[in-house]
Amino acid sequence: MTARAVRAVFFDVDFTLIYPGPAFQGEGYQRFCASHGVTVDAGTFDEAVKASAFIIDEVEEPTYDHDLFVRYTASIIEHMGGRGPGVIPAAREIYEQWATNHHFEMYDDVEPVLRALVEQGFTVGAISNSHRSLEAFCEHFSLRGLIHATVSSFEHGYLKPHPSIFEEALTRAGVEAASSLMVGDSVKADVSGALAAGMRAVLLRRSGDIPADAPAGVPIIRSLTELPAFL
Repeated sequence: MTARAVRAVFFDVDFTLIYPGPAFQGEGYQRFCASHGVTVDAGTFDEAVKASAFIIDEVEEPTYDHDLFVRYTASIIEHMGGRGPGVIPAAREIYEQWATNHHFEMYDDVEPVLRALVEQGFTVGAISNSHRSLEAFCEHFSLRGLIHATVSSFEHGYLKPHPSIFEEALTRAGVEAASSLMVGDSVKADVSGALAAGMRAVLLRRSGDIPADAPAGVPIIRSLTELPAFL
């Protein structure tokens, strides 16, 4: 049976459409922590993020939990050498600031690709695991009219890869799973979640690395400019 034509394209937000600026890199963490009396080594930030990823990746029940993300951020601080009673307050401030759009930059390929999709008649959506207001996100990055339907885990209650957050996005967009495609940087949250919900998926890996757990047959791209070939 021939696959149904794609009518809608949904995007993850963080590290797919936008990326964190200096506030959420090593030196930014160092400044946040210093304001709470915590000393960290900015040079260990990347390794600290890798060492803490399991807190998010291995969560058993994918419900939105503010404290889960605070614990994840606290783990990064601790792996950077942070100790003392200021760790949790620093982690809480960092996570709360994650919702602030001015700390982020949009990738150069986003606006032209979204505009082209809309001009070609596709419905475009965004599905995010963050607590950021997606309405404010669209406003800040001048994406109104280019994204038609949004849903965040903070608003919905479940995190990707739970199927209900994808189902909610499909309902809001007025499209069926079989004619929809999800684009994101996470194998588990974006790709596996979308496939389980009956959607198609494309894995975006801007760094060019290919995860060992990438599902067979799922296209992997390095830029959104490569996306039209899979529509």
